[in-house]
Amino acid sequence: MNTKNIKWLFFDIGGTLADETESLHRRARLTAEMQTALGHPCTQEELENAMKTSASMGKSYFSGACELLGLSGMVPYDAIGERLYPDAPFVLETLAKKYRLGIIANQPMGTEDRLSAYGIRKYFSVILSSEEEGISKPNPEFFRRAILRSGCLPEEAYMIGDRPDNDIIPAKALGMHTVRIRQGLGGLMPVTEDSARADFTVDSLLELLEIF
Repeated sequence: MNTKNIKWLFFDIGGTLADETESLHRRARLTAEMQTALGHPCTQEELENAMKTSASMGKSYFSGACELLGLSGMVPYDAIGERLYPDAPFVLETLAKKYRLGIIANQPMGTEDRLSAYGIRKYFSVILSSEEEGISKPNPEFFRRAILRSGCLPEEAYMIGDRPDNDIIPAKALGMHTVRIRQGLGGLMPVTEDSARADFTVDSLLELLEIF
């Protein structure tokens, strides 16, 4: 696919730019402790296995895991323990020389502060975070807001994310191009329909430089 008319690249954060492994371990541990205290005993290992199973079934790995184990819910995600993938700064610096970059992500409050702490805030011209916006993926309005604020057309932009349900399907429906990056739990999710099939699929951020 020719990318010469592309002006914007929008990124998800968790599982795309940031490795959530440690933060998800923490969330599973705290949830197991909470549910056990509520009279629904489970272990961190059971919860993490259920999250993997749910992702492999194409379901949300949070609500899906709770459904599999009969739990009432998980503790809120707080991003503690989240770390950038090692290639992220170099890849963003390289891409920012050719494109405008943006964020469309389901994240807790303080997204811009975390991006600043990671040293990558400077690369993004538009940042939309679910908690700040009061709306979350896969709601198509979230993506429309990003396109409106960027001033580009959907066909002039790519959405780059790990989840078919939250990133690829809604972006394609709006007319954006898409890249699926198979990292983290989102990378386990299957593609079962054409609407979830990205224009490109990669296994690392560094591979983006072979596309753009």
